Amino acid sequence: MSASIELVVPDAEAMEALGARLAALLHAGDVVLLNGELGAGKTTLTRGLGAALGARGAITSPTFVLARTHPTASGVPLVHVDAYRLASAAEVDDLDLDLDGSITVVEWGADKLDGAIDSWLALDIERPHGGDPASDDAPRHVRLTPHGPRWDGLRLPPET
Repeated sequence: MSASIELVVPDAEAMEALGARLAALLHAGDVVLLNGELGAGKTTLTRGLGAALGARGAITSPTFVLARTHPTASGVPLVHVDAYRLASAAEVDDLDLDLDGSITVVEWGADKLDGAIDSWLALDIERPHGGDPASDDAPRHVRLTPHGPRWDGLRLPPET
């Protein structure tokens, strides 16, 4: 397993830029798990990722629909999942996601895909405690942790 990458992301614009950097690495079959408390920046990161992929439709939290599919410029759909209300990998499996043919981003994904995939990239996003959860301008600490052979030797593209 490759080592984790630790970053400090100063604001919402930088979080979207991190999503765009990640988009350059992704292709069909990739799964990204986003973990962090409410207001950490999970959807903001996904918005940047979607913009870089040329995703159609607004990237918003799929809290009430659980999963939203966005066609992209490359033809590989971006599937954005909110697993907060799901209790297990079995409930995620019930969504019948096309994990092999899509780029899948799962918010609140920790421990929700056990046994369903062999490689994923986990991003743990921490925001300062005691801050305003709705504030996009507080620095976030982001840890990218590769899991499985797909992510061996993970290197982020440089910032543009």
